[in-house]
Amino acid sequence: MDDVIRVFIGYDQRETAAFHVLTSSILTRSSKPVAFHAIALHQLKDIFNRERNPLQSTDFSFSRFLTPYLSGYEGWSVFMDCDMLVLDDISKLFAMRDEKYAVMVVKHKHEPQESEKFLGQPQSKYEKKNWSSVMLFNNSKCKALSPEYVNTASGLELHQFKWLQDDSLIGGLPNTWNHLVGYDQPKNVVSLIHYTIGGPYFKEYTSCEYAEEWFSERDRMLYCEQKEVSNDGHKRSA
Repeated sequence: MDDVIRVFIGYDQRETAAFHVLTSSILTRSSKPVAFHAIALHQLKDIFNRERNPLQSTDFSFSRFLTPYLSGYEGWSVFMDCDMLVLDDISKLFAMRDEKYAVMVVKHKHEPQESEKFLGQPQSKYEKKNWSSVMLFNNSKCKALSPEYVNTASGLELHQFKWLQDDSLIGGLPNTWNHLVGYDQPKNVVSLIHYTIGGPYFKEYTSCEYAEEWFSERDRMLYCEQKEVSNDGHKRSA
């Protein structure tokens, strides 16, 4: 199963552009096969039916924790929010998996000061903030994340990893694999950019840090080779 890197990405129709640019950024840089899976609510109606919490800022705030179930509790899977851009080979992230852990994350010490983020969504503050935005799941050790549990557990129980026996089952990843735009100090080398307050696909954030990289990736994704007809009637590549 681990010959193919399974990547689950949270899908929210308000950030459709972000979702597709993210998948493109992973695909073009990966040296190993990647299988993409959208965590999209309209595809999960049979297993996910909890009412939307006023504090959740995206459609996948809670459904992200279905990743191990959707993976058949086998092998390893990656989950990430859609408001991201990958600038490195995702196989490097996948190679960091360690069997002694149930889940591996970037262990941010993140205390946001603002009360709102993109589209006026509430900015929640809690311990382990943003740890769950990129998760490397050791699926067989995450069987506590059943659909029944994910449907009923509180937001803090899920995002603070209360479904694990203790924090020793949470492994750490380098912070370059979840760089928080607007919070972390800018770096020359970043593997994964996280536009956590708002990405450049929103007009209010078109000039945010690493916006140029996002627009470059978008243009690359939209590229399609064209054929031009010369004066002599022969077709040539544009």
